[in-house]
Parts: sequence; C-alpha cells; structure tokens
Amino acid sequence: MAKGPRYRVYFRRRRAGKTDFYYRRRLLSSRIPRFIVRKSLKYISIQIAEAELIGDKILISTHSSELKKKYNWPYGGKNIPAAYLTGLLAGYKAQKAKIEKAILDIGIYRPIVNSKLFAALKGAVDSGFDIPHGENIFPSDDRIAGKDIENYAKMLSEQESEEKPNQFSLYYKNKADPRKISATFEKVKQQIIKDYS
Repeated sequence: MAKGPRYRVYFRRRRAGKTDFYYRRRLLSSRIPRFIVRKSLKYISIQIAEAELIGDKILISTHSSELKKKYNWPYGGKNIPAAYLTGLLAGYKAQKAKIEKAILDIGIYRPIVNSKLFAALKGAVDSGFDIPHGENIFPSDDRIAGKDIENYAKMLSEQESEEKPNQFSLYYKNKADPRKISATFEKVKQQIIKDYS
C-alpha cells in the first residue's frame, strides 16, 4: 500500500466506484433538484432528489417495474422503450409534486449518445418537465418505440434455421410477441398520458 506524507485515502464510495464527488459537488452547487437516472441489469430507476446536510432527500421515485404492475408492460424493464416510459412516468409524477425543474444526474455512467439514460431523459422532457439538455443526445423515435427490436424479431422468425438463437425467451415467457412491441409501447404511453392529464 502507498504511504508517505502526501498520500491521501479517497472516500469509501469513490474507492468502490460508486460516487464521483467532484461531479456531485458541481451538481449540488446549482441548488436545483437532481433528476437521477440509474440502470441495473434488469431495471431502470429514476429519482428526483434535493441535497441536505444530513443527506439527499428523495422527492419522487419511479422504477421500471411499475410499468409491469400498473400498465401490463410485458417486455422487461431494461430496454430503451421501458427507459423512455419510466422517464415519462417520472416527469408526470414530478409535475404532480409541484417540482418545476431539475438537472440530469447520471452518476458514474459515461454519457453515451442514444443510450437508455438519455431515453429516460427524453421521456421526462416529453412529459413537459423542464430539464436542460441538447437535442442530439436522444435515441431516434424508432428506437424509442422499439422498432429495432421488432425488426430483429421479424428477421429471426423468417430464418429457416432450426438452431436460431432464442433472443426473446423472457418476452415469450410473459406471453408477449416482440414483433408487436411498438404497438404495446404506444398503448402504454397513451395510458400514462391519460392517467396524468
């Protein structure tokens, strides 16, 4: 282990790769609530938080598992359409809670254009929630609606090989046809808008 008079031990969460404190300090200096987007291997979660001396105060919280429970979304909680719908839901919840504005906090994730994180941001922006952003970071409307998943599923179903990979086993287990994901996406989107309008 390194030692010496100039050696400094970093904070535990920084050593674990969970928090970039320099980035966090810049976000907190704005004194605007943060729109926090996090992803796991199965879900997308979104929170809006305000920083206080004793820690973050969570104002609203949304999880992509709510799509399945409340809106019968059968296509999992980790894809781009699910990220967009979770962001849309979070945006409407924020407005209902009288939160006017937030800034995006993606934590230690790299800001990759067209990613799930920015799909969630687009959902919140489309709900009318005010978050500063650039237009060129969002996935295309076709990707957000799941058209790429739909086209890939159609291509696999047209192959005559008996050993084709079963890429959509989770969808079929939930009795969902990946070739119809865009229609289901539009139905769930309209239902969310109707619930909060």
